[in-house]
Amino acid sequence: MTYVAPEIKEKFESLSIDLKNVILERNVELNNIHDLINVLDKIVKEADDEDEK
Repeated sequence: MTYVAPEIKEKFESLSIDLKNVILERNVELNNIHDLINVLDKIVKEADDEDEK
């Protein structure tokens, strides 16, 4: 189950519903803004890899 720390909840909630759902499906722990950025970076890289296929 994905955990979003209260300190970054506002940033997380500002994302689109689709993006939030993708993050929630990953069962990650978001303790700070760096964790959120890292997950977003992985999502972008995976999307880029899919586009190259």
